[in-house]
Amino acid sequence: MKIALVCYHVLEKYQHQTVKDEDGPLLDFLQLKGLDIHRVVWNDPAVKWGDYDAVVIKAPWDYHEQLDKFISWLEMLTNLGCTVLNPVDVIKWNSDKHYLVEIAKAGLPVISTVILEPGDEINIEELRNNLSTETLVFKPCVSAGAKHTYKIDRTNEADMLPKLKTLVQTDSFLVQEFSPEVVTEGEWSYIFFNGEFSHALVKKPGSGDFRVQHYFGGTIHIKDATSSQIRMAEKYVSQYAKGCLYARVDGIMRDGIFYLMELELIEPLLFLAYSHEGSEAAQTRYYNALTGMLNS
Repeated sequence: MKIALVCYHVLEKYQHQTVKDEDGPLLDFLQLKGLDIHRVVWNDPAVKWGDYDAVVIKAPWDYHEQLDKFISWLEMLTNLGCTVLNPVDVIKWNSDKHYLVEIAKAGLPVISTVILEPGDEINIEELRNNLSTETLVFKPCVSAGAKHTYKIDRTNEADMLPKLKTLVQTDSFLVQEFSPEVVTEGEWSYIFFNGEFSHALVKKPGSGDFRVQHYFGGTIHIKDATSSQIRMAEKYVSQYAKGCLYARVDGIMRDGIFYLMELELIEPLLFLAYSHEGSEAAQTRYYNALTGMLNS
């Protein structure tokens, strides 16, 4: 079976020296295990996708910048009959953060969220009242890497409002309560392979920031998740990540309850080097999940 491990053209664009590369070591590990697997760029016109039996969507980190082309590419894979992991329908659903509202309506805890559609008026006071918070976070419904993600409070509201109004003219935006737990305790990530829990970690923002991404100064901390935490994270995976090779459940703990911030099913860092047992253990769990799914 010939397998494509899908990445993107400019590897350095969303990477940072503080985070260990996982795609290269993972590819080497899978090849040493005997898999006929190759790194392939998703929008490389020279690739003959029909030559591949399976396509593993690993790190197409620029998909959100050309979403229509990305969706068309996924549909082409479907038409060719390729096995795609994660499944195409799941990836399409997960590419737009409107999914958070769907999950909340289903009764699972989600950070308080309101959606602004293109052309909607921005009434900051009304949003504060609706979300029961003084501080708001705006982020596009289609985005990655904290692009156009802003924290709005009374100190910067006047300066930020014109920019937000311009952005909301053309794009849908999430407006969420700012969660102070992200700064005080950190944002949890729970990683699952084929529905089975693998490892957990906590990401913390750099000094003076609220974004946990490493290229904004965020830091990563290996953490043990309790059985209760794992069960809470598992609910999102079992309901919304069926048939998925990988899932990363991101959110905060508040009063003993986990609240989802994002369910990452397209191209998340899996932090394979940040498992207590070491990267080889996490890579082995990934390999076992992948081969199990392809051979089933």
